[in-house]
Amino acid sequence: MTPIIEVRNLNKQFKNVKAVNGISFSIAAGTCFGLLGPNGAGKTTTIEMMERISKPSSGEILYKGQIDNPAFKQEAGIQFQSTSLMDYLTVREVLELFASFYQRPMAITELAKLCHLQEFLHHQAAKLSGGQRQRVLLAVALVNDPDIIFLDEPTTGLDPQSRRNFWSLIEGIKRRGKTIVLTTHYMDEAERLCDQLVIVDRGQVIAEGTPQSLLRSHFNHIFVCLNQADVPADFQFEGKVNADNGQVIFESTSVERTLKQLIEQGARLNSLQVRNPTLDDLFLKLTGHSLRE
Repeated sequence: MTPIIEVRNLNKQFKNVKAVNGISFSIAAGTCFGLLGPNGAGKTTTIEMMERISKPSSGEILYKGQIDNPAFKQEAGIQFQSTSLMDYLTVREVLELFASFYQRPMAITELAKLCHLQEFLHHQAAKLSGGQRQRVLLAVALVNDPDIIFLDEPTTGLDPQSRRNFWSLIEGIKRRGKTIVLTTHYMDEAERLCDQLVIVDRGQVIAEGTPQSLLRSHFNHIFVCLNQADVPADFQFEGKVNADNGQVIFESTSVERTLKQLIEQGARLNSLQVRNPTLDDLFLKLTGHSLRE
C-alpha cells in the first residue's frame, strides 16, 4: 500500500530530555495505525510533530510524499487528548463553528449520523456525559471529511461500554477508507482496531508489525493461571512460572500436559484460567514493565 505518511529518523529534544529518539515508520493509506506505549513513552510528542503542532529537533515527516505538503491542513482531522468545548454552544453550533474553518466540510446531518449525535444536537456541548463528549470531539475531527484522522488516547477515562461504542464508531470510519492514527495504552483497543502497530518506549521504537505477527514472533506458548492458594508450595513444573497479583502463571506449550501435571500434584482447579498472550504480555516481555504503568 502507498504510504500516506512517512516518518524518517524523527527526534525531539526538551533541554536535557530526549523525548523522541530516532523514530522511523510509514503508514499505509486506508489503515488504522497504532502508536502504542505507556505514559511518557513519547507517543504524544511524536503525534504532535506528525500533526504539525510541534516542530521536530531533527528528522522528516512526509505527507503524501511531500515535506510540508500544503494540503495537510485541509485533509487532516485531529482529536486531542484533552479539549474544552465552548460554554453555552449547542453541539450543532460547535460543529458549525469548526465547519466554517474548512473549504469543503461535511454536512452537519451526515456528521451527526456518522458519530451518533442526532439525539443531542441541540444540547449544550459542555454539559454532555463523557462518552457523548468524546463523540462530539470525534465529529469535530471529522468535520472537514479528512483523509487522515489523528486520535490521541480517545477513550481514556471512558467506562467500558462507552469505550466499546467508540470503537464501533472508529470501525465505521475505517470502512469509509480513511486513514487513522491512534495512540493508546489499552492493549484490547489496539488489538481490535489496529492493522499495524509501532510500540515505543523511552522515545524509541522497540517493536513494529501487525498485532498478530508481533504476538506470534515473541510467544510460542499460552498462559495457564491459578490462584496462588490453589497451587501446592512444592509444585514442580517443567516450564517457566511467574507470580503476579496473587496468581501463579504457567507458560504452557500444551494445556493438556500442564493440566495433567496440576491434577497429579494436587492443585485445585476452581480458579483455572487459560488465555493467549496479549500485547500487555508482549510489552512486559520487551520492557520489564506493564503497558499501562
